[in-house]
Amino acid sequence: MQFRLTVESVFQFLLLANVFYGISMSLLNFFFKDNKQGSACSIKPNPITVETLKTLIPIRSLNEEMLESFATDRYSDVFPANTILFNQGEQNDSAYFLLKGTVIISDSAGKNYEVEANTARAKFPLCSGIKHALNVIAKTDVSLLRVSHKIMCALPPSSHHPAPLNIPKELTDNRLLQAFSQYYLEEEMDVPSLPDIAFKLRKAIQADIGVAEAVRIIQLDPVIAAKLIQVANCPLYLTAIPAKTCFEAVNRIGLKATQNLVISLSLKQIFHSPNPLIKKILDRVWRQSIYISCICYVLASETKKVNPEEALLGGLVCDIGIVPFLNFAANLPEDYYKEESLERVMPFIRGPVSAYILREWGFPKELYEIPLYADDWYQHRDNQISLIDIVVLSRLHSKIGTSEMANLPEITSIPAASKLDFIQLSPENSLHILHDAQTKINEAKRAFAI
Repeated sequence: MQFRLTVESVFQFLLLANVFYGISMSLLNFFFKDNKQGSACSIKPNPITVETLKTLIPIRSLNEEMLESFATDRYSDVFPANTILFNQGEQNDSAYFLLKGTVIISDSAGKNYEVEANTARAKFPLCSGIKHALNVIAKTDVSLLRVSHKIMCALPPSSHHPAPLNIPKELTDNRLLQAFSQYYLEEEMDVPSLPDIAFKLRKAIQADIGVAEAVRIIQLDPVIAAKLIQVANCPLYLTAIPAKTCFEAVNRIGLKATQNLVISLSLKQIFHSPNPLIKKILDRVWRQSIYISCICYVLASETKKVNPEEALLGGLVCDIGIVPFLNFAANLPEDYYKEESLERVMPFIRGPVSAYILREWGFPKELYEIPLYADDWYQHRDNQISLIDIVVLSRLHSKIGTSEMANLPEITSIPAASKLDFIQLSPENSLHILHDAQTKINEAKRAFAI
């Protein structure tokens, strides 16, 4: 008789092994009350249901049959208040979900935060690495679901799973970066919503609407409508007769360009925080993004091979990933970080997190890949100049004359520059066309500033 090994049979075997382990752990917990305080636990081990599993990430990605198999004869583990659940640095072979109660999570420096069952944070594992990254103590009596790493590895991959952060060796012990990395990689991060006006317009244009319908949507936001007219009349759009109405602006620019401009103009709404320090950094990032996007527009216009409005939007969204990171930091204790520590880790966050957000927003691959390569001066993906090349050149040009210049290559030496036809390059002035267009770029920056 032949034994046929399939993915389903392996998964069923892993589930069965995990069931026996879960039952044995629950029985040990029930009889021995595994806690260092010796107090009784008011919570009893409860059967795990499919409904519970459907609320947990990424377990909920299992199909219905697997969820039912997973839940069969499975009970939660319970622990009394003040139990030390995990110690930082200890080896770990499972992911743990909080089903009931509240836990306190802290680092070795004593900085802590709480996670309460049935909240957004509790949808994700408290810990799931091969080592416990933090200390976890039960604040109240708690109920946990244990899922072995073997089962977690057998889960189908998510097509939108975030790319890992490239953390350099010197920052591996940075508690702020490690805390955010876990928050991001476990898909607990709150993805900013695409501004409502931009979402409505993009959806409508996909349905093949006309200029009049687009104008009606844009005018739902008077601020964006006014800014659109202002931008349509800025030096980026050379015209003898200025646009006086939203209809004239959209009709002149075109629907696709209008969509990109409205997205660009509305993104300012995301760069906001009540925290003074965070607001200061967000304002600076936004101003720099506008500057880069205007350079992108001018450069793309000169090449005549890349859509200028797409280039403008591409330059503007490269740092969108900074927003959830800074919002995450704003919710930490005030003494958890300083401005220098935020600035130090931002370069390692902006690329992967920005790409993840743009992908979640449904942007095309050509746009959501830009943040991953925007600071890779030596990227080379095609012999023809591309949108990514335009953004790379623009970001490098934007650093000319800054304190970062000493650590940058000459713009003439990077692959993207070699793809510019008939545009003179020089180390002194970077791109001559951009040097000569500086007044136009500065006026455009003022038009975009909201």
